[in-house]
Amino acid sequence: MGSAWPTCVSTYCLSLVLVLSMVLLYSSSVLGTRDGDSLLRRSPKLKMDQAVLLIHNEIHEKFVIYWRSDQCYQCLFQTLPVTSPTKGRDADVAIVDTRHAIILQLNDTSGNVELCQVHYKFREFGNYSLWVKSNYSGTKAVTCGIIINYNPGYSNYPIVIALIVYVAFFVVYTVVSFLLRRSPVQNWLCQQINPTETDRLINSELGSPSRADLCNQDAHLVTWTAVPQRLRSLDTFRGLALIIMVFVNYGGGGYCFFKHQSWNGLTLADLVFPWFVFIMGTSIHLSLNAMLRKGNSRWKLFWKVLWRSIQLFLIGLFVINENYCRGPLAWSDLRIMGVLQRISLTYLVVSVLELLFTKPLPDALPQNRTCFLFQDVVLFWPQWLIILALEAAWLCLTFLLPVPECPLGYLGPGGIGDMGKYPNCTGGAAGYIDRSVLGENHIYQHPSSNVIYKTTVPYDPEGILGTLNSIVIAFLGLQAGKVLLFYKNQHKQIMVRFFTWSVVMGVISAILTKCSTNEGFIPVNKNLWSISYVTTLSCFAFFLLMIIYFLVDVKQYWKGGPFFYPGMNSILVYVGHEVFENYFPFKWEMQDSQSHAQHLTQNLLATSIWVLIAYILYKKRIFWKI
Repeated sequence: MGSAWPTCVSTYCLSLVLVLSMVLLYSSSVLGTRDGDSLLRRSPKLKMDQAVLLIHNEIHEKFVIYWRSDQCYQCLFQTLPVTSPTKGRDADVAIVDTRHAIILQLNDTSGNVELCQVHYKFREFGNYSLWVKSNYSGTKAVTCGIIINYNPGYSNYPIVIALIVYVAFFVVYTVVSFLLRRSPVQNWLCQQINPTETDRLINSELGSPSRADLCNQDAHLVTWTAVPQRLRSLDTFRGLALIIMVFVNYGGGGYCFFKHQSWNGLTLADLVFPWFVFIMGTSIHLSLNAMLRKGNSRWKLFWKVLWRSIQLFLIGLFVINENYCRGPLAWSDLRIMGVLQRISLTYLVVSVLELLFTKPLPDALPQNRTCFLFQDVVLFWPQWLIILALEAAWLCLTFLLPVPECPLGYLGPGGIGDMGKYPNCTGGAAGYIDRSVLGENHIYQHPSSNVIYKTTVPYDPEGILGTLNSIVIAFLGLQAGKVLLFYKNQHKQIMVRFFTWSVVMGVISAILTKCSTNEGFIPVNKNLWSISYVTTLSCFAFFLLMIIYFLVDVKQYWKGGPFFYPGMNSILVYVGHEVFENYFPFKWEMQDSQSHAQHLTQNLLATSIWVLIAYILYKKRIFWKI
């Protein structure tokens, strides 16, 4: 059989996902085909997140149509562009947004008199009619009503198909793994293959410890070691955040709910970066504590930390700089901050805090450490004082720094938000600091706020002020690492503390936001990295880490695949997916660029390829460490 057989089987299992993804391309494209194509060909060319609205005027008076998205908080109404009727058609034509429900308001030509208003959620690629009629019962009133000319199929079908494909693969893989653990199956394998190859197969696929002889009668008594030397749950958590990040960066199938929120609130895309920073903090404590226990000097470790931070910053600055999309990179418009730049600065600050104040914990700590519930916090009070000072600095700068022509403590998106009163105040103090310190040409030019709020000034979601709160969430992740070491081997204590931290962070978020998207003291906002955003994402992170820790490291029901493998090579996967984003097989020319099915297949296939690459590198013991 050869020693390569177990690896081939593993690679085949993961490659199966890619094959099934190609099947998804065909099936979802067929199901995603828009019925009534002849009707659409008579309509203007539609893009994703758009529908056609035919406007029938029966009041014989001219009017102007305004619209506003439900997602746009306290926004001005915008004029809906209307195309005059063409030959053979007696209705005007407009293109409407389908991402969220919208309000259509009809005013007379002066714009002062409201004729009627309708609230409606249009479906993507649909064809609708707006009938404007007079109602002569008593007073001359105008009524508006929307009817469906053509209701397309649900654009979410490709997601359902993709979910079925991946769940089916997971079920098959789980069943095979379960069978390989059973003694009768192991005995049968021993009869078919030599014992050494059987041992390699099961170890490769399931991560079981090596055994001298699988075929003896006591084989079923062998179990995993109680405490793995490396916590797989941390790499699994990191890989989960990374893979979702890759998927949404590649486009998320073109679905709006896989894109960043325009301003306040959360989508799936807004979760992953803070989670990555959180688990980085956890790893910082575990790794530095291990190196300090080995006798490494703090000064030597500081230089290693500094050099790694510089490398991360330079890679983000010159290798995957977003301003490449504007043309050849030049100093005049080089974006200074970015994802890796923020990670590098966060890593540097949190690591230095550890080197300054943390004392290495011994391998064996007393098991009875429950008399003082908060000792894992109080023992590190100098670090907490500095973190609280950083948070106080964020609050003071955000709410007390005067910004020209903007209200004090402004947290809004500018543009048409706040009824258009502060169009150039996007991000308040955060935006002002970046524009003043870095310059408008050196920050992100296409913030998510311009999609809904029509902002005109550049704004950087990875700017200077938000980095302070990035340090805070990394420190909260570092606290999770302290829990893991301080209560080592006490699984119940670790899980209780993770749950407690999750509840505390959740309560703080509820107070800050008043459980509202827009009406709280400090709304959850990814663009600002607001403190409520940090506490909310930390709440999710502690709870998710508790679940993964229970499944992977405590009960060992799950080995962490497939997320474990990219989690072991996170820098390589992140940099690689950015650098090779526009190259085959990660991207190719689609037959229909406005098809969610084809976008989703392309994005899922590209993400799966990176998982496969990470798996192969893991098997070859190739890890990119900087």
